[in-house]
Amino acid sequence: MHASRLSRRAVLAGTAAAAALTSLPTLAGPARAAESATAPAYRWRNAVQGGTGFVTGILFHPSVRGLAYARTDIGGAYRWDDRTASWVPLTDHIGWDDWNLLGVEAMAVDPAHPNRLYLALGTYAQSWAGNGAVLRSEDRGATWQRTDLTVKLGANEDGRGCGERLLVDPRNSDVLWLGTRHDGLLKSTDRGATWATASGFPGSPNAGGQGVTLLVAAGRTLYAGWGDSDGTTANLFRTADGTTWEAVPGRPSGTAAKVPIRAAYDRGTSHLYVTYANAPGPNGQSNGSVHKLCTLNGKWTEVTPVKPGGTTADGSADNFGYGGVAVDARRPGTLVVSTNNRWAEVDTVFRSTDGGRTWTSLKDTAVFDVSETPYLKWGADKPKFGWWIQALALDPYDSRHVLYGTGATIYGTRDLRNWAPQIRGLEEASARQLISPPVGTAHLISGNGDIGVMYHESLTASPSRGMASNPIFGSATGLAQAAAKPAYVVRSGWGDNGNGAYSNDGGQTWAPFKAQPAIAKDAPGPIATNADGSVLLWVFVHWDGTKYPAHRSTDNGATWSEVTSFPKGATPVADPADPRLLYAYDTDTGTLFASTDSGLTFTARATQLPSGDSQFELVAAPGRSGDLWLSTKWNGLYRSTDGGATFSKVPSCWASYCLGFGKAADGADYPAIYLVGSTETITAVYRSDDGAKSWVRINDDAHQWGWIGEAITGDPRVYGRVYLATNGRGVQYGEPV
Repeated sequence: MHASRLSRRAVLAGTAAAAALTSLPTLAGPARAAESATAPAYRWRNAVQGGTGFVTGILFHPSVRGLAYARTDIGGAYRWDDRTASWVPLTDHIGWDDWNLLGVEAMAVDPAHPNRLYLALGTYAQSWAGNGAVLRSEDRGATWQRTDLTVKLGANEDGRGCGERLLVDPRNSDVLWLGTRHDGLLKSTDRGATWATASGFPGSPNAGGQGVTLLVAAGRTLYAGWGDSDGTTANLFRTADGTTWEAVPGRPSGTAAKVPIRAAYDRGTSHLYVTYANAPGPNGQSNGSVHKLCTLNGKWTEVTPVKPGGTTADGSADNFGYGGVAVDARRPGTLVVSTNNRWAEVDTVFRSTDGGRTWTSLKDTAVFDVSETPYLKWGADKPKFGWWIQALALDPYDSRHVLYGTGATIYGTRDLRNWAPQIRGLEEASARQLISPPVGTAHLISGNGDIGVMYHESLTASPSRGMASNPIFGSATGLAQAAAKPAYVVRSGWGDNGNGAYSNDGGQTWAPFKAQPAIAKDAPGPIATNADGSVLLWVFVHWDGTKYPAHRSTDNGATWSEVTSFPKGATPVADPADPRLLYAYDTDTGTLFASTDSGLTFTARATQLPSGDSQFELVAAPGRSGDLWLSTKWNGLYRSTDGGATFSKVPSCWASYCLGFGKAADGADYPAIYLVGSTETITAVYRSDDGAKSWVRINDDAHQWGWIGEAITGDPRVYGRVYLATNGRGVQYGEPV
């Protein structure tokens, strides 16, 4: 679970990296568009899930008690609010066009100026992704200035748990350093406003490499980890004057010390501790080590707690790397390090009070309380200590306060024994499907990447049942409710006991299908149920894009038959009023298909509609037969009122990415429509109360969340309430103030 997450829709052409960099200062977000001037005031909050994503970095401020920051691979950065014991999102202002900046590659604070904060942003370094940027703040992230880079960063690529790659020079607060993956080391002499390639740095830029993995200060000397060593060549450099760099003498070598992952300096003992692995991680590590360097005499000492490569009790190979490291600012010689990618014996955090001569595994005595985020049990009796532990931090004002990030949460302790999620306010799910039931306890059921399906009986607390179980899904691929029988819900995804399931109580409890088509094992895709729940239609699409024939069941998933006339790979849509009618939009040909025999056969209706994009979306208006809406991204929005026989383009918006319906406004004769799209100059969230004749923008410049084109739905019981799926900021819900 929690593998590298790439938005299924987001593709933004980038430009080639260049040596020079440009400065484009901005305020907290893009200029406000004209259409938002008359928009109603909305309050936006997360539907609480509780983390649910990879926390790649945690950083305590060294000179301010209770101040800390966290970064994530796709969900932005956060500041810890000690007063409310919660994380405050700092990058929600990032808009649609800048979606690639919601991944945080690195962060840095200035010990001499507590209000200063710096973020290096850029989710992907691929050719199709935009370039990175640096945000700088003088008020702890409340407002920002921005410098656009001409190089790419990779916050959601291999090595994203390394770092930090951004550093304020301890000799001069105006000087910043930024390590890149493919473009060497960059330097700024004006607090991040402009950047240039650092002269004299010995690492050679490599378009396919890891580049600089970490930057750390040991007194007035700077150290840089290099991720492109073969295990024998230099992988750790230093400079004493900011100009002349050298390979650190006597450094460890070999496979177990191939890639420097993280480093921390113990000022009290003048030792620099470095964790290593044979790969950057978080996946793929099978060897690693921990070493310390005495910066006074240059002596290296290996202090690895447990060497990888042993054998577990059941005979499995105990292979892993090392990840996080943090030192105790109050107790010289006290430090913590974490294992990473240790699946056989499960990852742990080791603690030493004697400079690494002896170690204690904190996992061995750990007691967990995950009552605030029950999904962390993953269907078991108790949670595991964690995995993908590369973010590790020790409070400089409290020696027993330790935090570490996993692929799903942040765990914290204040006594080195009792652990609980310290995740409140940090939400990173990549939401994919949303249902707001018309009746029942829950107003929301969500389908998500990595954490499957959740039944939200409350919007302000993590679901008490955790992830939907029996089966438990890694990622959900489909979620549907019978319009005339809302107690019946079906879901599909990557499961531990089959890849499909049904519920007869509105999604509270589940049972797996008694059988599934053979292809469902490798290619579970979207699923639909007709209006009365008597028919299931399941589509199969492999992760590589290969499409397979859809299958139909009339006995609740006990048996399945192939539907040869259904367009391969299309998402099935049920008519909400007539159980005989189902629809599908073939994006390959721009053709609407319909079935009048409950999905047994499909025939073509409207043709010559926009084509070529597999993520166009067809939605049926609630309570009406044959009322279909088709979102075709920048090709616009289309509507059919005759079951797809004909479509007309909706003139009130020029782009539509996803669309949903909610309770109608008082006096209105049509449900409220919610849209992620463009009516004038920007892509935003809109509501229409008059059947799409006119729209009002309901989000604002401070609430944009990057990529939001996956799913949106209104609440059929609460006028004005809307649920929005994001790619890295969980499920947002908005309500009129």
